[in-house]
Amino acid sequence: MPDALPAHLVEVDGFWMDRTPVTNAEFGRFVSATGYVTVAERPLNAGDYPGLPKDMLVPGSAVFSPTSKPVPLDNPLQWWRYTPGASWKHPSGPGSSIRGKEDHPVVHVAFEDVSAYAKWAGKRLPTEAEFEFAARGGLDRNLYPWGNDLRPDNRLVANTWQGRFPAADSGEDGYAGTSPVTAFPPNRFGLHDMGGNVWQWCADWYRPDYYAALAQTAAVARNPQGPADSFDPQEPGAAKRVLKGGSYLCTDQYCARYLVGSRGKSEVTSGASNLGFRLVRTARK
Repeated sequence: MPDALPAHLVEVDGFWMDRTPVTNAEFGRFVSATGYVTVAERPLNAGDYPGLPKDMLVPGSAVFSPTSKPVPLDNPLQWWRYTPGASWKHPSGPGSSIRGKEDHPVVHVAFEDVSAYAKWAGKRLPTEAEFEFAARGGLDRNLYPWGNDLRPDNRLVANTWQGRFPAADSGEDGYAGTSPVTAFPPNRFGLHDMGGNVWQWCADWYRPDYYAALAQTAAVARNPQGPADSFDPQEPGAAKRVLKGGSYLCTDQYCARYLVGSRGKSEVTSGASNLGFRLVRTARK
């Protein structure tokens, strides 16, 4: 993928990483302890949305909504809906619940939300380089966290999309939507969901030319921290951070970003029904 080129050598210092993405239960304990209110639950400021009708100024978040039939894959707004009332507690909108999904990854969390959780937990978000190193699990230059075969021995080993995107997820892997964070085997480092289930926030700002800049500065990039600012030519005014890992919506028909070397991006004030996070802690020397 163009924004993940050129391939380049990276070295990272040791660190500890959460075995799984942060779950609904874990995020719930944070909210209970602090009274924190996520971005998706806060009232909207009319000044930030000039021209938007008052009845639309309702807290919410982006929810995946399958189309009624196959459609051209050139406009994601066909399958994403801003849903008033959608939040980490109500992932599909009003009437939905996380009851019975306590071990699923928390979603609809903006960058501010995950930063607040990290501070409370005494941890931090991984850099993009740390996430990729961890996702590889020692399988250097392989395509996926589990190797080079998407379906080893014809088994589905991650929560991804099966069927015709975006109309119908057949759920062949057992899930049409998020899955419990330990539902699929871990990689060789003992980490679950390093590919599929939910996208995961990283600390780095997003720029499509960052890899090219790294490759020009040194033979080996040591502990890269990301660029100094964000720029996405597709949305020049939006401040974005890097995402890694892909999600349950990833498919080779549209978004094959469960590939370890691929990158995602998201505007920092936005969450979505397929976006979560996990944390790391710096190893003591």
